[in-house]
Amino acid sequence: MRKLNELLSADDPAMPLVRQWLAESSHPIEVLQPSKNCAEVLVGLQVTTRSPMGAIVYETGGILIDHGWLRLLGSGHPKLPRNIVDWNFERSSGYLLFADDAVGGFFAINGGALGPDQGSVYYWAPDTLNWESLELGYSEFLRWALSDRLNVFYEPLRWPEWEASTQALAGDQCFTFYPFLWSEQGSVKTSSRKAISVAEQFLFNTDCLRQA
Repeated sequence: MRKLNELLSADDPAMPLVRQWLAESSHPIEVLQPSKNCAEVLVGLQVTTRSPMGAIVYETGGILIDHGWLRLLGSGHPKLPRNIVDWNFERSSGYLLFADDAVGGFFAINGGALGPDQGSVYYWAPDTLNWESLELGYSEFLRWALSDRLNVFYEPLRWPEWEASTQALAGDQCFTFYPFLWSEQGSVKTSSRKAISVAEQFLFNTDCLRQA
């Protein structure tokens, strides 16, 4: 285990570059203040602040993108009351969950459990319940999420006035749909939806995948 001073980079920190990317985004962005436990979270993650992930974890409580539709985990904040280390504890194996969205989709970095392409970002899609490789690393994913490509990616999973619905969600909530989006009858436009905890949605997805 590397200590905090070994993880902090004074010479080449990634956060200035991350802030530049955030400023250039066309999406509404909210950068949350870091938790008082940010150092502990960084040590638990064992990623240096030379990397965008380490910088985000240490210097933010998380980042809300596009009206809070997409949530990047950091050290935790009242608006996003999950930190990346605790969120992964006893929940993931062979991958690292680092982001999720308003429709119950989850993003993870493959550690070997999702395919041979270790380090690649995967999306656990709510409309298929399959882990799908985005063929991006974390830094590339961040640039992608801040670009207009996010709109194209999510177009099938959005409904009229989704912005207002999403803004009403808490950072530890997502929408669940019935009929389920992965079912033949499921659709964001016709299925009923309600807010549930992200933890509950993750557990439900896990159970469904196990029974498939």
